Amino acid sequence: MKRLVAAPLAAVLAGLLVASCQPDADVQPTPGLPGSTLPGNFSAPAYALDQNPPNREAFELGRKLFYDPRLSRDGSVSCGSCHQQFVAFAHSGHTLSHGVDNRLGTRNAPALQNLRWRRSLMWDGGVSNLEVLPLAPITNPVEMDETLPNVLRKLNDDADYRQRFAKVYGTGTIGSQQFLKALAQFMAGFTSANSRYDHYVRGESGGTLTAQELRGLSVFKANCASCHATDLFTDESFRNNGLDRQFAADSGRAHITSRPADRGLFKVPSLRNVARTAPYMHDGRFNTLEQVLDHYDTGMVESATLDPQFRRPNGRLGIPLTAQQKSELQAFLLTLTDEQFLKNPQLAEPR
Repeated sequence: MKRLVAAPLAAVLAGLLVASCQPDADVQPTPGLPGSTLPGNFSAPAYALDQNPPNREAFELGRKLFYDPRLSRDGSVSCGSCHQQFVAFAHSGHTLSHGVDNRLGTRNAPALQNLRWRRSLMWDGGVSNLEVLPLAPITNPVEMDETLPNVLRKLNDDADYRQRFAKVYGTGTIGSQQFLKALAQFMAGFTSANSRYDHYVRGESGGTLTAQELRGLSVFKANCASCHATDLFTDESFRNNGLDRQFAADSGRAHITSRPADRGLFKVPSLRNVARTAPYMHDGRFNTLEQVLDHYDTGMVESATLDPQFRRPNGRLGIPLTAQQKSELQAFLLTLTDEQFLKNPQLAEPR
């Protein structure tokens, strides 16, 4: 688990996150923050960095775009409105997020972290590449309700944006590829790999786990790790975890595939920073980790596509957990909080 992946592109990207907040600052890695290698306990990223080589000015440009409400139709909603850094780029306290004209969506805003390692994105996997992810909220009528041509018109009408895009991509009209690549540069930097658990796994200073937390890790490995796999804490699969019987309001993965077998299946989310990303599930129905664990213990309901692993030999559903196991499991989950990621000034809204 201590494998280190040395990669020049990763080194540059890491430097983007730890250099000064000024757009023209030198790119220099800083000890104690993400360094010049990919996290030693992570697999190789899925997002091909060689197709969008990390660049300091492009990163800062993407950062400005991420927090710019002009990407929405009425200038009221930015990407950062519903994806807040202090809660791992989820939406604090919101079951469903408000879009333009105070419209409500149908799904809980997922946390955005370790996106370079994601093979598909969104609850239903409807997006397969980080560079096109922004198009989903921008064009969604209950989120930003805008069109790509209108966004590009606004950017081209702004002298500062024209200057900054020209510095990165050369002079000329700001196009869709430049716009999406710049946003991807910033979002690719949402790397969370410095929780206490990470230090423990990598044998680093600050990685001590208590006896209760270690028992919780054992409970996790025995009951949760088949879906929340690897140190990314997701196997990237789509599963029905017993929330509903019919899924009439939201068919999940079937919304993309139209396959009856995918009805009610949703992307297994990462559990990194899970103590900060409430409310939980695709519709935000659970407000606490206690409620989530109670659901897995006794709250599941039967449906045609329920994941087989939740059917017990005695005919009951779910994952049996004692009160002590739940307490230990929660203690372990708290070790996945990465304060460095949640407070990294390089990921904050520009001032």
